[in-house]
Amino acid sequence: MEETWREPFSKAEMDAARRAMRDEEGVLAETLERVRKLARSLPFAEDILAAFHCVRDPATSLRVKITLLAAMAYFVMPADAIPDIVPLLGFTDDAAVLATAIASVRGAILPEHRDKARETLARG
Repeated sequence: MEETWREPFSKAEMDAARRAMRDEEGVLAETLERVRKLARSLPFAEDILAAFHCVRDPATSLRVKITLLAAMAYFVMPADAIPDIVPLLGFTDDAAVLATAIASVRGAILPEHRDKARETLARG
């Protein structure tokens, strides 16, 4: 198995992490708004919302919060590797970054976070 997690972060990833740490509430609000707008067309909407609820949980460790906030900041960044307006491919880089972040902290995203994510999606 390739150990890509050992590779240094790209400039875009580092910028996203720095932004997320400066403005956690802003990143969370932007993420929630963007997911609400795109929920029906994003196959990974539930995962993003579960990560969102994990970050909001006071019991979540700082390391997990930083990992998830950086991925969410990348998701809401207007400039990324593949622009989101490109049909079909636009969200592939966002999905890859989010999937990697979620996989690296999968044990921290609890069933109650997923339940809250489903409730959030159901409310629209």
